[in-house]
Amino acid sequence: MTHPAVVDNRSESRFETRTPAGTAVIEYERKDGRLVLTHTEVPETDRKRGLGTRLVAAVLERARELGLTVVPVCPFVRAYLRKNPQAGGLIEEPR
Repeated sequence: MTHPAVVDNRSESRFETRTPAGTAVIEYERKDGRLVLTHTEVPETDRKRGLGTRLVAAVLERARELGLTVVPVCPFVRAYLRKNPQAGGLIEEPR
């Protein structure tokens, strides 16, 4: 199965991927070299299929490529990071 591409929709301040059920997103605020991840939303019928996990992983990879620090405010992203501590070098705790 081919996974849908994750794109940075800067005009909406979100990373997104489209599926037949809708659009999964991670909303963000970008400031001072930081990517503040504020909210994750996955269409209900796509939940529990790993789409949110793939979305977070793609966002972290993009942040790494751009040299951005990630500030995980979103509970879903924070839970992902607890289970995947290898991303630790990118992470700054929210204030």
